[in-house]
Amino acid sequence: MRRTQAVPTVQVSNERVIVTEWRFAPGAETGWHRHAHDYVVVPQTDGELLLETPQGERTAPLAAGQAYARQLGVEHNVINNSAHEVVFIEIEIR
Repeated sequence: MRRTQAVPTVQVSNERVIVTEWRFAPGAETGWHRHAHDYVVVPQTDGELLLETPQGERTAPLAAGQAYARQLGVEHNVINNSAHEVVFIEIEIR
């Protein structure tokens, strides 16, 4: 199935961090990718994500302001599983 693409906007990119705002319309996806850096996600909206991973699918709730962190090497496709736009800030640590 072909989905709408999520919209990334890089806000900061320097030798230490990359800060990207991600906006997902309902059903929008990032496309499959592998993270090259440790990163922190700070949701700006509540919602639910569908994560497609090599190990299978799972859902992940988002709560506005409730940050979470992941290590480099994570491979997935992130899909907005909510009926409304979802926004989060992703901070990659170089």
